[in-house]
Amino acid sequence: MSHEKRTVPDEVVRLYDHFTHGGMDRRAFMEKLTKVAGSATAAAAFIPLLQSNYAMAQTVAPDDPRLAFEDGVTIPGGDAGLKGYLVVPKGGVKRPALLMIHENRGLNPHIRDMTRRGALAGYLTLGIDALSPEGGTPANEDQAREMFSKLNPDIAAARCAAAVRFLANHPQSTGKVGAMGFCWGGGQVNRIAAIEPALGAGIAYYGSQIPAERVPNIRAALMLHYASKDERINAGIPAYEAALKANGKAYELHMYEGVDHAFNNDTGPARYNPQAAKLAWKRSLAFLAKHLGAPAGVG
Repeated sequence: MSHEKRTVPDEVVRLYDHFTHGGMDRRAFMEKLTKVAGSATAAAAFIPLLQSNYAMAQTVAPDDPRLAFEDGVTIPGGDAGLKGYLVVPKGGVKRPALLMIHENRGLNPHIRDMTRRGALAGYLTLGIDALSPEGGTPANEDQAREMFSKLNPDIAAARCAAAVRFLANHPQSTGKVGAMGFCWGGGQVNRIAAIEPALGAGIAYYGSQIPAERVPNIRAALMLHYASKDERINAGIPAYEAALKANGKAYELHMYEGVDHAFNNDTGPARYNPQAAKLAWKRSLAFLAKHLGAPAGVG
């Protein structure tokens, strides 16, 4: 699939970011977008560039012969009905584990693809569906965002922590577990790092930060990826970094210049940046290998 970059004005990207993170409903968004774009026709032309195109979520095929898949796997120790998408390289070798935490659209085709990418990198990888106790991720993105607006972040963090423990105790796991999250999921990585001692490494892509008073409880090493144009999330960096430093926590912070929030999501043409995404992924895999142990290769 093509990932050709199509130019969308920053003002339009900011507006979409405000909408997609609960700042307004779709009707208000379309009214404002029409005003910014100059006409309804121009506004309509921006929509496919802003929204996710899941036909592009095929970096690793859903039936890749090197991988074994278990969809709807039950995650014990959390809320009733908590489930996920488990992918592991074939061969029966014990491997470090990786929890993949989605954005505020749930376990959609893009995050399923990211889960397969984690497995192809050698990890026992679980894509959690944090909405599964409420019936699961809906196909409609607006409905998913609405469900997330009603989900208490600390309840969600407890669900993610249960998934970490599930992976730590899985028979194909070495017991070493990392977590990688994007946007809403990046915020969850920061949250579970402060509540789940089984987490060995956390990688947060443009995720919201936790309050300074929670930082002393962090045990996991953290890698924090941020986008320079992401003013909403970046506003919380100084206080968070100061607390990490003051408490002697192990962390790496990487700022990607000239890119937007969601730069890793290759199903969203307006904000995806292949250079930044490639570099962040390379850094992330090196970080996981450092803190969890390098995984065995995939045949």
